[in-house]
Amino acid sequence: MRILIVEDNLSIARAVQTMLESQKFAANVVADGKAALDHLLRQSYDAAIVDVGLPGMDGFAVARSARDQGVQTPILMLTARDAVEDRVQGLDCGADDYLVKPFVEEELIARLRAILRRADRPLVNVIEVGKLRVDVGARTAAYDRAPLDLGATEFRLLELLARNAGIALSRLQVLERIWDYDFDGSSNIVDVYVSQLRRKLKKLGADAVIETVWGVGYRLKN
Repeated sequence: MRILIVEDNLSIARAVQTMLESQKFAANVVADGKAALDHLLRQSYDAAIVDVGLPGMDGFAVARSARDQGVQTPILMLTARDAVEDRVQGLDCGADDYLVKPFVEEELIARLRAILRRADRPLVNVIEVGKLRVDVGARTAAYDRAPLDLGATEFRLLELLARNAGIALSRLQVLERIWDYDFDGSSNIVDVYVSQLRRKLKKLGADAVIETVWGVGYRLKN
């Protein structure tokens, strides 16, 4: 899953990013409100963590503008303001939840997962494709009941392929969902991670589970 972090304090932003990536989420960081709104309008995120005190356009304005333009991405407002009026304003602007700084890692992760569960689209926590089982909530995967030892990026890639089983995904689609939209590099990184996944699956007897669709990209066999 891909999360947008909107925070102008670099140390906080990096701490939250590290926190999320340790839980096998993909996390992108932007530092101002206008960039945040642009990302929400142009790109696909599963949720956004938005600080209130941003330069140019504050978090309230970002949430309000995003909702006015039809963005349904769940938003967790993150701020040092703890007055009731501020919490009410944040929720009235379209935020799904409101977390006051300082916070503990467990609460942020729990609130993030809660707004993901409450999203309009149904969130499938366990994906089963043939003998493959991906437990999104527990962040684990197995093939024929044998556990797959996956890194964070490998897990996100397998989750993406499993959610789209039978559908050919282009390398660009994978890059947009797993890495930054403006990833500075060749799409060869997708091939590298697919190759790693294939090797780990093959060790468990899952050969040719990830198919190459020539001229397009990759597809998980269903």
